Amino acid sequence: MSRTRGSDQALALAQGLGWFSIALGVAQVLAPHRVTRATGLQGQERLISSYGMREIATGIGLLTAKDPTPWVWGRVGGDALDIGTLAAGIAGPERERSGMAMLVTLGIAALDVGCALALRRPLPAAMAGFRKRSGLPKPAGTMRGAAQDFVVPADMRTPEALRPWQ
Repeated sequence: MSRTRGSDQALALAQGLGWFSIALGVAQVLAPHRVTRATGLQGQERLISSYGMREIATGIGLLTAKDPTPWVWGRVGGDALDIGTLAAGIAGPERERSGMAMLVTLGIAALDVGCALALRRPLPAAMAGFRKRSGLPKPAGTMRGAAQDFVVPADMRTPEALRPWQ
């Protein structure tokens, strides 16, 4: 498959996001107190450390995967988790710090979504013909009532002992 200039840029962005994830994750794991103080989430150091482990794993996945697309979508999911956590912080006493961290996270989330969408690949021609298939051999109207004479096999029936509870 030939790559286009746009897909090369998306792959380069995914690599950059991988390095960013690792750097952010290391900071969250090694200095959770500083991160929580900067984001207005004091008292959540263990949570921030666990988020750091998630960032490191995602970064490694982005840098080593043949196709980074699922890993970028993993970053998008992590962004949603981060935004939810920061939203709880906005209700707290450090709402200015949490609000600024929320704005930064929203910007990063937009970058992640843009990268994930840029990495999308079109369906192969062999699969494109299946988009309009319903899975039914004939139109639904002609099949209606076709199974009226169906007899349930004995091994699929409810056992006699359980029938009172049906």
